[in-house]
Amino acid sequence: MIPTQILRVLSTIRMYDVRALLMGGQACVLYGAAEYSRDLDLAVLATPEALPTLREALESLNAAVIAVPSFDVAYLDRGHAVHFSIPDGSTSPLRVDIMSRLRGVDAFPVLWERRTTIALPTGAGDAEVLVDVMALEDLVAAKKTQRDKDWPMLRRLVDASYAAARDDAVSDAQVDFWLAELRSPAFLAEVIARYPEAAARSSRSVVRAALNHDDMDVALAAEQVQIMVQDRAYWAPLRRELEALRFAARRTRE
Repeated sequence: MIPTQILRVLSTIRMYDVRALLMGGQACVLYGAAEYSRDLDLAVLATPEALPTLREALESLNAAVIAVPSFDVAYLDRGHAVHFSIPDGSTSPLRVDIMSRLRGVDAFPVLWERRTTIALPTGAGDAEVLVDVMALEDLVAAKKTQRDKDWPMLRRLVDASYAAARDDAVSDAQVDFWLAELRSPAFLAEVIARYPEAAARSSRSVVRAALNHDDMDVALAAEQVQIMVQDRAYWAPLRRELEALRFAARRTRE
């Protein structure tokens, strides 16, 4: 269930016709991989033409930037997240993180074309809020980070996808997605057994390990470590830039 406070923000974003995709924990809730998430994460179209409308929507919600960097297209375009706090009279402020570029994920226009639109009840009669959500495949890619906490969620995301459709007629694309992304050895072994020709074409090291009767847990752990190293390398220059911005902000206040 998406909290009312978050529905209010999503409804406002849509009212202003902002191109924004729900991602992060709230998207995982909608895909059946989580029960609750506190914050709101959005991927947005960050261009000089689009950003003013997003700024208007956030101002209407009394959103305030709570950390560096500032709300600027240049920072979003380089891959930074801009962090906002949105007050609410009855609950604690809502944190909203906005990004435009994510490692390992296509550019926003491509994500927008693949989006899923979901109607969410508001709790006020038959009223609904239409929410544009990042496609499952893109959300999975975005969850491959250096943070340990993202990996159980990543596993649940793909598990839920397979568990919901395993007994249905599935497309080749679905099978390829499961072979590429499943992290539960039992489910992955089942897909390999059901679709041996697709598995034989897979270049994923974990699938190759399973076909060779090697330990899938070891292969999965090695795969995770490799991706986490790549994510740390991606964020290293961005973290250095953030530290410089924080230092400059402290010097300004002194």
